[in-house]
Formats: sequence, C-alpha cells, structure tokens
Amino acid sequence: MFTEDEYRLDFFIEEGFHHKKCEKCGKFFWTRDGSRKTCGDPPCDPYTFIGSPIFKRQHSLDEMREHYLGFFEARGHTRIKRYPVAARWRDDIYLTIASIADFQPFVTSGQVPPPANPLTISQPCIRLDDLDSVGRSGRHLTTFEMMAHHVFNTPDREIYWKDRTVRLCDELLVGLGMDPLAVTYKENPWAGGGNAGPSVEVMVGGLELATLVFMDLVAAPAGAVEIKGERYEKMKNYIVDTGYGLERFVWASNGAPTIYDAIFPDLVRQVADLAGVEHNLDDPEYAEIFAQNARLAGMVDLDEYSMSDLRAKIAGSIGIDPGRLEKAILPMERVYAVVDHTRCLAYMLGDGIIPSNVKGGYLSRLVIRRTLRLMKELGLRLPLADLVQLQISRLDYPDWEESFATIRDILDQEEQKYAETLEKGMRLVRKTAESYLKKNEPVPLSEMIALYDTHGIPPEIAREAAVQMGAQVELPDNFYSLVAKKHIRAEPEEEKKPPIPGKTELLFYENPFEQEFEAEVLDVVEGAAILDRTLLYPEGGGQPADHGTLEKDGQLFQVTDVQKSGDVVLHKLAEPGCLAKGDRVKGKVDMLRRLAHARHHTATHLVHDSAKRVLGKHIWQAGAQKSEDRARLDISHFKRITDAELKAIELEANRRVMELVPVDTQFLPRTEAEKLFGFELYQGGVPPGKLIRVVRVGSDIEACAGTHVTNTGMIGMIKILRAERVQDGVERVEFAAGEAAVRASQARDDLLAGAAGILRVPNEQLPRTAERFFEEWKEQQKEIERLKEDLAAARLKTLVSEAETIDGLRVIVQKMGNADIDELLKAAALLAEEDCVALLGSKTGKLVAAVGQSGLSKGVKAGSIIKAAAKVLGGGGGGRPQLAQGGGPDTERLEEALAAGKEAIRAGA
Repeated sequence: MFTEDEYRLDFFIEEGFHHKKCEKCGKFFWTRDGSRKTCGDPPCDPYTFIGSPIFKRQHSLDEMREHYLGFFEARGHTRIKRYPVAARWRDDIYLTIASIADFQPFVTSGQVPPPANPLTISQPCIRLDDLDSVGRSGRHLTTFEMMAHHVFNTPDREIYWKDRTVRLCDELLVGLGMDPLAVTYKENPWAGGGNAGPSVEVMVGGLELATLVFMDLVAAPAGAVEIKGERYEKMKNYIVDTGYGLERFVWASNGAPTIYDAIFPDLVRQVADLAGVEHNLDDPEYAEIFAQNARLAGMVDLDEYSMSDLRAKIAGSIGIDPGRLEKAILPMERVYAVVDHTRCLAYMLGDGIIPSNVKGGYLSRLVIRRTLRLMKELGLRLPLADLVQLQISRLDYPDWEESFATIRDILDQEEQKYAETLEKGMRLVRKTAESYLKKNEPVPLSEMIALYDTHGIPPEIAREAAVQMGAQVELPDNFYSLVAKKHIRAEPEEEKKPPIPGKTELLFYENPFEQEFEAEVLDVVEGAAILDRTLLYPEGGGQPADHGTLEKDGQLFQVTDVQKSGDVVLHKLAEPGCLAKGDRVKGKVDMLRRLAHARHHTATHLVHDSAKRVLGKHIWQAGAQKSEDRARLDISHFKRITDAELKAIELEANRRVMELVPVDTQFLPRTEAEKLFGFELYQGGVPPGKLIRVVRVGSDIEACAGTHVTNTGMIGMIKILRAERVQDGVERVEFAAGEAAVRASQARDDLLAGAAGILRVPNEQLPRTAERFFEEWKEQQKEIERLKEDLAAARLKTLVSEAETIDGLRVIVQKMGNADIDELLKAAALLAEEDCVALLGSKTGKLVAAVGQSGLSKGVKAGSIIKAAAKVLGGGGGGRPQLAQGGGPDTERLEEALAAGKEAIRAGA
C-alpha cells in the first residue's frame, strides 16, 4: 500500500498537525487537535454539525458554488463549464459519476491535453448505487454537484502536487469559518476508472466534505501496487483529482436535520403541502426525529441494515414507539425522495437521455418509475412533468426551458406506459407466484429482478400481488440499488487481438475518389496483405469495407475484405497466391461500391440532422449501418415516428442535398474539437486518439472516420423506405441514396403500376378503386358468415335430432371435418345449451367436449371425456366440467379417440 511518507506533507508539519491512528478503525489521519483519538469518519465519530453548523454563515447552493469557483479562480485556476450528465465521451459508463470522469480516459492517460491547467469546475453527477437510501438516510442523493480543482502534471511540468492541494482545501474551509481544530485529513487510498493513488478524506463534524486524490497510478496486471484487489503501476503523468460535495457544504453551513431540508427547503415544503404531509421543523421534538435519523444512518452501512432494524434503533435512541416513528418519518422520506428524483430527471432529460430499456435510457426509466411509485404512495395526483418543471425553473439552463415541451411529452408517455405495465403485469406476477406456491418456496430476488428488468413491474406491486395469493417474497430494502448497479456500466467489448506492428498510410481521406494506387507489401498474414499505403477503406463506423484488386506482374488478386488492426490495414485476398513481403503492387478500388457507400454515409448525416430538425434536439444516434443499396439509422426517440414526420424528414434531407453544401472534413485535436462543437461530436461513438476526424455536413458536425462525398449534391436523391421501432425508445429509419434511391422509387412505381393493372384502372384511381373493392369484400364476408351460421344451425339441429340416448342423456359424438378450435368450441357450447353431452373432433387433431345441465347433475365432466379421447391421439387436455378442449398429434386415430370419449361418457353417466 502507501507508506507514511506519501502523506507527510510540509503543510501538515508547518501547521502543527499530529499524525494519529484511529483507535476505532485503525486508519491513519492528520489533525491539529492533539487530544483527538478518532479519525472523524462515521461510524468512528457521529454527526455533530446538525443543529450546530460548521461554517460561520448559511449559504444557498448558488452562493456556495460561486464562492468555491471564485476562490480557485482567484488562485490561478481557470473556471470551465460543466459537462453533461450523459457521459457521451465515454464508452464504458452511461452517466457522469465524478468530475474526473470528464477527463478519463484521454486526458488522464496523457493522450490529450486538458481544456485548462489547472482548472476548477462544479460538475453535476448522478450515482444510482444507493437509490433505495435516498430520502431514508437523510444524506443520500441521486444527483449532486462535485466541485473540484484539477491539476494535470507531466514529467516536464509540475504545476502543484499534494502540499498545495491540501493547503488550498484548508484555506477554503477556514475562510468559510470552520474551526481549524475540527478538521481531520484521513488517509485512504483511492481507485476508480482505471487509475488510483493515495488520497485524504476531509472530515469535519463527522461529515466527509471532500476527497483529495493524488492520482499517479494506472491499472496494470503485473503492477507492483495493489489497491482493493487490483494491481497498478506508476504512470508518467500525475494528477490532482479533488472532489468537494456542494450539497454537503451547504448542509454543513445550515445544520438542518437532513440534507434535503438544507439544499431545497422550498421544494420539500411545496411537495409536502401537495401531498398533505405536515412538516414542521420549528417543532423541536419533530425536528429531532429527523436529525437523529440522519445521525444514526450516518453511523451505519445501510446495505447491512434493514429499514425495520434502523427504525427500531432510532426509536429506542429517542425514546418513542417505533410505530409513531414510522408514521412521522415515512411520508417525509417519500417526499424527500420525490424531490431528489425529480432533480435527477431534470438533469437526465435536460441533457438528452431518452427513457428506454437499454443503456442510459434504462437508468432514466428506473428513476421515473420509482418516482411515480412514490407519488402514488403519497397521493400526489399532479403529472410528474409538473414536478420536473419546478426543478428546471430553479436551474439556470435556458435550453432546458426551451425544450420543456418535449420533456413534458416524454414524461407523459412514460406515465402512460407505466400504467399499462401495471395493468398487464398482474397476470404475470400471479402466474409466477403460483409456480413458487406449488413448490412451497418463496419468490426469489432473481425472479423479482427479472419481473422488473424484463417486464417493468415494480417490486412493491409485484410483492403485494404475490402476498395476496399467499406467496412469500424475497425483497431486500436495496432492490433498486441492486438493479441500478447491473446497468450503470456498459458491457465490456470483447478482447481484441494484439495490434500488428507497422503502419499503413491512409490515402482515401485526402483522395476519396482516386481509384488507383501503388504500394509495397509489408507482410502477408493469414491470407491478408498488409500494405504501406492504401486507398481501400477498412470496415468501420457502420460502413462496410471497400472491395477491389491488387496486381503484381500482371497477376490479379481480388480483395474481398479490408480490416484495420492498430495502425495497419489488412487486405483479405480471395487467393493470396505468391504475394509476399517486399512485393510492389498496384491497387484498384471498386469505385461503384465506394461511391454508393459514400453517398449513403453522407446521407446518414443529413437524415440524422433532419430528424433533429423535425422531431427535436433530443434525437441521438443509437447506431447506423450502410450498404450499397440502402442505409439504416437508429435514433433515440420516445414515441413512434408518424408518416407525416417521416415525409418531413425526407423532404428536409433532400433540401439539404439541393443546397449543394460542401462536405468539410478535417483532423482536429480532440480538446479543440470538443471546445468548438461539444459532445454531439460523438453521435456515432467515441473514436480513440489525440486527433479526431471531424465531418461537417451543413449543421451536422460529427467525429467520423468514414468516406464521404465532397458535396451534398453528389448524394442525389434520398428516399426514406420505412421506419420501425427496434426497441423501446429507439426508432430505425431505413433509406436509400443516389442510384439506390432511384431504383427504390422505381420498384415502388412498379408495385403501384402492378396493382393498378390487376384492377384495370389508371394509377391515380387506384386508392378509390381499392377502397371500393375492399368495402364490397367486407360485405361479401359478412354474407358468407351469415350463411355459414345458418348452415351450422341447421346442421346442429340435425345432430340434436339424431342424438344417441345413454342412461337418459342425449349424447352426440361427431367428426367435424377440418373445423378449427373456435368452430368446435362454438358448436359444442350450442349443443350443451340444448342439454346434450357433446364430443366433437376435427381432422386437425383438435377435440372439444361440452356437458349440458342434465349431464352435470349426473356427474359427467367434460374434462374427463377430453382426457380419455386425447390420450388415444397421444396428447392431452382439460378444462371446466361444462367445457373442455384438447387434442393430440396422432390424427389418424380420430375415430378411436371419439369412441374412447364415448365410453368415458357412458362410464360417467
């Protein structure tokens, strides 16, 4: 681990700090108070700031944020704007979980320079690991702002390191009015996001206000340093990574019973009033209940305590009945959670995360549905969108106000889906509970998670329905946290093969429509030629590889695939033949294929941009694929795209084509590109490296490595073929461009002409004629159904008249041709109304039995008849005493089956 020298700073020595070992947890810490024996971190020390603020005056969120940023600006740090809570620049996480996440992996690895150095930021973060504790603990939040100052030191330039970092922190705290003896700096190694380093946790009044990390390690399987089970080695760069909790600073300045009452007291009051919950913190006894709850919750790990145990502990500590405590605190816990969750949703939806069943959309839907459940329990009948709007009105983000109509639409849709889920889900819950009742086992947690994950059924509702049936349910208090943890990180990509050494010069960017080139063969690996330069595009970014040929001394080699591995390009050959390292070859690109791909790729950018113009700024690319004859674009959207919207997108895209806009491509340093264009660059994914290729097609600007036309006019026509929902929250738009679009339009014209020809009318009369034929067909179908019913009634009348009498019952056993199950059920039911016992069979192997009143009174059961008959057919069946159905595969034995059923009737009667 780390030695004492890692933490023995000049600042601590100069200020007279004592280095001590906590007598409770055994961790080391630094303090000015020579008599202190504990580290200041719960459970070693309780909260002492509640009712006794740490700082000399109370601050609001805005005031504290400005004080912090101004403090560091005055000390040489550049203030930068926040990053989105949707971590678009990352492919490993969906949400921004810390300020350092803004700079991982490219800045922290040294590939890319930081946007400023040193810098200060107040970064909104979302963490759902403790979702179930929000509202209950008095301190947990889903959304918080991590105020930070970061320094990116290199071997060539050190700006400042540990000593100044701690000195600045202490100066900030003392300047806010903290008692210098109250702070402890607790040593605790940190690791996260592939980096690690020594760190100190800044504790005041039992509350962790900040963490100061000295990041100088990078994950390495054979590293010499082990932290939390992972191995690390020293990295060249060394980074000051600090995190100061804005909300905790405000709470510390306020001393309120809970963090929620400190950071948004007006909204807590408003939601409590709407729910009819009395919340009077001026009542000392009432306020002490919440204060003691927060103090005790701060002393325990809520993952290890059930809420009932915690309630009992709190009730005992303040000397009241647990039932009274529950009555006082439960409604407000829900209020606190609703206020917190709606702020979380404001950030998620404001930054463009569309609810769905995957990725970040899954997490936003998780928060939405938990909020709706809490609102129902509180009796809040207003739309969820109204509460989110209250949050947005408090946050200074004008673009969110502009897009609120879309946010409201999204939330209204989600409320509707939630209601539909509850209605449909109960049958599934009851079926699940019944299966575990039969096994005399409780419904396990895995089943509850599956019911939520797959079908969206909230665990509380599933538990209620299961318990009503008499089933036991395994449902921990941290259910939502467990579910969130499963979805917070992206699935890791499959391990790639080690890159092949060498480098291929990529000629196709500078010369996208040059067809021929000369190159040297660097190597031939597994039937693929590696060249020192190439015009052939390797597969990537949803664009297929080029095809072409390589020629050596008159011998032609067909290139059937092109792939990139590291810095080299592999040209897969149909027959490698005698091609060898050092050979000179002439390459040729299949330009028809290249041009078709380029048209479709540039058209994809235009269709995406047009979708944003028509559907809204929330549109985000969820995937794309191009081919020679069509392309598809998957976009995040909260409802189905209408035909009118699809036509508007198509028209808008073709307008962009006709503007004859040049397609601009350039390589830019990543940091510069992000400053200029923001994170919408990463619509198609996050490319690696210091330099990224930026493609600008009109107002669409993306990081893109594909081939493009040089002017939108080269695309030609864009024809949208169809749209479909590929998963909840993701719409797929298929389209064709250029010659492919013309061919697609011609194919549709052929369909139209063919249909008109069949009906022998001109094309323009086809809709009216088709409608007339359809109406006539419907009338004919009605007449056919009426005649069939008349015929069936006559046939049944004949069957009744020819019924066999068995022990006083009229019995009908009859083959019914190829009748389907619906016909058999209808006929049997009508015969039962005539007080007959009927067994009807079909050549399809289907059987139906029905028993009239006289048969029922004698104990004849339709299920017994069916079981006897179906057994002969090698099948089974069952049902109610008055009506049952079944069948089997051995249809050749239908006569025997009916005879067996008849014997069952005789035996039953």
